[in-house]
Amino acid sequence: MRLGYNTNGLQNHRLDEALVLLAEFGYESVALTLDVMHLDPFRSTVDDVARIAELLQDLGLTPVIETGARFLLDPTAKHEPTLMTRDPEGRALRLEFYRRAATIGRDLGAEVVSFWAGIDRSPDEDSWAWLCEGVGATCRAIRDVGLVPALEPEPGMAVATLTEFGRLQSALGSDAPDLTLDIGHLYVNEPEPVGDLVERWGASIRQVHLEDMKRGIHDHLVPGEGDVDFRNDLEALERVGFRGSVCFELSRSSHMAPTALEICRTVWRQAIVDPSRSP
Repeated sequence: MRLGYNTNGLQNHRLDEALVLLAEFGYESVALTLDVMHLDPFRSTVDDVARIAELLQDLGLTPVIETGARFLLDPTAKHEPTLMTRDPEGRALRLEFYRRAATIGRDLGAEVVSFWAGIDRSPDEDSWAWLCEGVGATCRAIRDVGLVPALEPEPGMAVATLTEFGRLQSALGSDAPDLTLDIGHLYVNEPEPVGDLVERWGASIRQVHLEDMKRGIHDHLVPGEGDVDFRNDLEALERVGFRGSVCFELSRSSHMAPTALEICRTVWRQAIVDPSRSP
């Protein structure tokens, strides 16, 4: 497994300086949230992307692409529009964003694009069909450029739980996404032990998010402030043979990024069973 960190927790740093900081702290991977300040997918040039790709290679950082920017598509509405938006132009904009994210990911050397479904703000009998259509189209767009689509169940969204993810995966067949597993979300939505869930879904996991979280409360916390059992949960990932990126996602901690980086690195090193595999 590779220790990583999400740039949505480095929003007060320029991207190149954030990447250097990650490398200096011993991180091996970066979950790059394409956003207005970090490789804006609607304004970045080919040269901008090439420069970051070269820097990633020089620093030895493996990139994965994240698409959870808050106000990138609409400066007035957080995370909107989504695949569940009733306005067809809004849904088309979301899909175009995913296409651009996949293309940038390919040029950066990433393998995985992580995405989510969005909130269904007007539930109706056609919601399920819309969900399948939007997720299927997203997966095809990402695969068209050679990357792996991985959907993240997100509390409050149209796909919030692993059960809902499994239903969607079955319905889409060959168009189905793989899984972005957020360990903290399991403490919010899932009654079963995390280890059991990781073992059940291990074959589908392509990307992992990690943070502390209090039971039943969706709030990304610095390790030590919640209920997450980091050693137990990382051991479960080891048991299923996961070898990808495990990226801490502290989206509300940019103001203390260097301190958060150090805390996460310490927790990681203490939790990994075999110290020879830690960064």
